[in-house]
Amino acid sequence: MGKIKVGVAGYGVIGQRLADGVAAQGDMELVGVADVAPTLPVMALFESGMPYDLYTAVPEKINLLTDKGIPVAGTLEELVQKVDIMFDATSAGIGAKNKEIYKKYGVKAVFQGGESNDVADVFFHGYANYEKGIGADYLKLTSCNTTGLIRAVDCIDRKVGVEKVAITIIRRVADPGDYHRGLTNALQVAPAPNHQAVDLMTIMPHIDATGILVHTPVTHGHIITSVITPKEDISKEELLEMFEAHPRIKVVRLADGFLGNASLFKYARDLGNKRGDMYEIAVWEESIVKSGKDVMFAINIPQESVVIPENLDAIRAACGMQATRDEGTTETNKYLGMAYTRE
Repeated sequence: MGKIKVGVAGYGVIGQRLADGVAAQGDMELVGVADVAPTLPVMALFESGMPYDLYTAVPEKINLLTDKGIPVAGTLEELVQKVDIMFDATSAGIGAKNKEIYKKYGVKAVFQGGESNDVADVFFHGYANYEKGIGADYLKLTSCNTTGLIRAVDCIDRKVGVEKVAITIIRRVADPGDYHRGLTNALQVAPAPNHQAVDLMTIMPHIDATGILVHTPVTHGHIITSVITPKEDISKEELLEMFEAHPRIKVVRLADGFLGNASLFKYARDLGNKRGDMYEIAVWEESIVKSGKDVMFAINIPQESVVIPENLDAIRAACGMQATRDEGTTETNKYLGMAYTRE
């Protein structure tokens, strides 16, 4: 099989990271990205030498780009005709409209968590239900919080089984650089159960899950506390071993200076990670406690980048690149430079 040709619609918070993720995969080829206007990410793409071809998503507004001197390789429809599969990272609702273009040319597509579930054939997670995505034409990813949460729950479930999950999400209110949520000094509670718990049960229907979400006036990452009832009793040490063996989970310690979400963002930036991104969720070792059979722990969700690996898994499944979860996720992890060889 030759390289899978990929396009990205929407070059924003997720789209630019998807483009970088595809470009890092040795068995995929990024054909181009599409957007409408000279947003900050598009301007940064232009000023960094146009490493990716840019296509206009709205041909009648091409002047928004060309008037800035930004070269345009063609239209979104032309991009679609050059690829095997599209990542759609547009604003919620736009992906459903773009799907008509994908269907017109028989091109597969992967949609993001903001789209409605009915846009896709499979609600997908690379670790929890990879095989369901094999050969599918249209897949939808879970949200950032759900993606990270499922990693942790699936990690435990595959070892000892999980009966039920109760979560509290301390949710960042906006991405860094966003102003549309306003400047606030308040916490806002959302109705229970939160959609992440419902979505987890959609992906993993054998688990009973519920949860509460609290919006917080911060930008660098969500924190989720989970109380999990395993089917078999496990110790803290056994749970740590499970997490440490997972290539997309990083165990960190308060004692080492990882005091919260901002510490993890700074750590990723100090590592030299582009944009300060982390693909892994982080589990605080000191947060792991037991109450009878139940285990409780806290994880950090780097909302801008956590879904990128699972998106790449979706391409591998949809295009039949690897036939099993282990094979597909291992390839993704390898090209992203994650610790994929750990047992």
